[in-house]
Amino acid sequence: MKDSLIIVSGGMDSVTMLYEYSERIALAISFDYGSNHNSHEIPLAKMHCTRLGIEHLTIPLEFIHQYFRSSLLEGDDAIPEGHYNADNMASTVVPFRNGIMLSIACGIAESRGLSMVMIANHGGDHNIYPDCRPAFIDSMSTAMTCGTDSQVAINAPYTNLTKADIARHGKQLGIDYSQTWSCYRGGDHQCGKCATCIERREALAEAGVDDTTEYEG
Repeated sequence: MKDSLIIVSGGMDSVTMLYEYSERIALAISFDYGSNHNSHEIPLAKMHCTRLGIEHLTIPLEFIHQYFRSSLLEGDDAIPEGHYNADNMASTVVPFRNGIMLSIACGIAESRGLSMVMIANHGGDHNIYPDCRPAFIDSMSTAMTCGTDSQVAINAPYTNLTKADIARHGKQLGIDYSQTWSCYRGGDHQCGKCATCIERREALAEAGVDDTTEYEG
């Protein structure tokens, strides 16, 4: 049953998937690409993997911070506040980030004899992030299958779920979401005001999850 590799950031979506599919997951990978929040996310990802007895690797991608443009790479002050439907949220796109990560994960999966790469994109990502949309995931999975002898594919079971749907899964699994990090800023606590914090708070409330996360505002 251990046929899968998962890309796990340390956020609530990928951590939920980590627990929900732990019986299938042989390896978890986090990517350190120099975002404002990597230093908060990745230790949490590793903690959950250790708790579940799943091997965890952190892959450095310094070139993204060096050559790409995104407010996620430019410090806390560059992160806009407000909901994801606001025009200014486009600044948080890291161009083709998931394409790069999935490509690396695919190569590692084939090297390890694993047939699936899991990613926790969800329906709320579709409007802002092109490399989270179903068409991209399907096309990337086809490319990976064609480009590997063992026909590695993508398994993205949350693609059409809402954030609240994912929170409901987590509630059933007993996940403590205060031990996940969503915020795009790199402060001591999650800001509570950026788009991903707002989405997180609304999703947990809709799912009836007691949110014990400590927010700055």
